[in-house]
Amino acid sequence: MRAVVQRVSEASVTVDGVVTGKIDNGFLVLLGVTAADTSEQVRVLAGKIARLRVFRDAQEKMNLSLLDTGGKALVVSQFTLYADVTKGNRPSFIHAAPPEQANSLYEEFCAALGELGIGVEKGVFGAHMDVRLLNDGPVTICLDTDIWKK
Repeated sequence: MRAVVQRVSEASVTVDGVVTGKIDNGFLVLLGVTAADTSEQVRVLAGKIARLRVFRDAQEKMNLSLLDTGGKALVVSQFTLYADVTKGNRPSFIHAAPPEQANSLYEEFCAALGELGIGVEKGVFGAHMDVRLLNDGPVTICLDTDIWKK
């Protein structure tokens, strides 16, 4: 499971002219799922993101998490995080999970963040989305659960 986490002052997702998710201070999380991912990766990644200390404290140091600040997460499914361009210039997405599995784990990830106390807004799985954000910092962190596998 991969996530691109961006600290934002605001972010939103629009589908067919309708805003489906919108947050102020928090994280925009672009989430990619591979066929090998399970509920274990969901729990690990949700916990890491909820506790990721990249928000400024009183001394202006990146020392606070979403849990500390009360920030929210806007989570957008993005299979293109598993693009493979090792052969040619047209990406292959063979490593991305099939839609049914990806959607299930995406929903599970959003629920896991919510269970940790994070307010969650979502994009629309499988839809063409317009994603707008105001990156704060900018701060962008790339996470891959493969680094935590035993």
